[in-house]
Amino acid sequence: MTSGGKDATLALERARRSGLDVRLLVSLYDGASRRVRFHNVRKELIADQAAALGLELLAVPTPPDAYEPVFNDTMVRLRKRAIDTVVFGNVQLADVRQWYERRVRAAGLEHVEPLWGAPSVEVAWEVVERGYRALVVSVSVQEGASAFLGCEFDADLVTQLSVLDHVDPCGERGEYHTFVFDGPAFRHPIAFERGLIAEVEGHRYLDLVPSADTPCVPGHA
Repeated sequence: MTSGGKDATLALERARRSGLDVRLLVSLYDGASRRVRFHNVRKELIADQAAALGLELLAVPTPPDAYEPVFNDTMVRLRKRAIDTVVFGNVQLADVRQWYERRVRAAGLEHVEPLWGAPSVEVAWEVVERGYRALVVSVSVQEGASAFLGCEFDADLVTQLSVLDHVDPCGERGEYHTFVFDGPAFRHPIAFERGLIAEVEGHRYLDLVPSADTPCVPGHA
């Protein structure tokens, strides 16, 4: 399962390194906005990411009030395709992990969490040290990471995040979310342009606009 962010991407890499044959990227997105919830990343960019990772994409639309039945149906669809394992990028939040784990196992699938239990700061550093490139595309305006919207997720940013009070370095409490556009698992970087910034219900979002012919330069406006 992916939202396009750093944790899901690192979990994918760890899963592959452990010997899992990952062939399918699964993403549930808001059917009305055609964007991934909380990250606000366009469905088209998730498709570009899947292609860059060499994976088939199963993108499933869902309204906010029907997430659970859509998720459960998606697990059944995976089982019918002879898929036996689902990989997640959870790090610390036990209630979030348990929600997914119960439903994945109820569908007869194995639930795998390659990042689980690792210190958040170590996960954040591993993303950078492995060479992945990401942008902060969503922030909670009430949390200490709100000033980092639009910043590249690099060593300087991880250093700043790691010394902030009441901020999880991985954004585990929703302080921020990212979109990964390049790295060692990518066949090529993803091209995009920076769009408008919008604020909705206490969250601020940077819109990334897919671009087939624009060089992927984080500072490009």
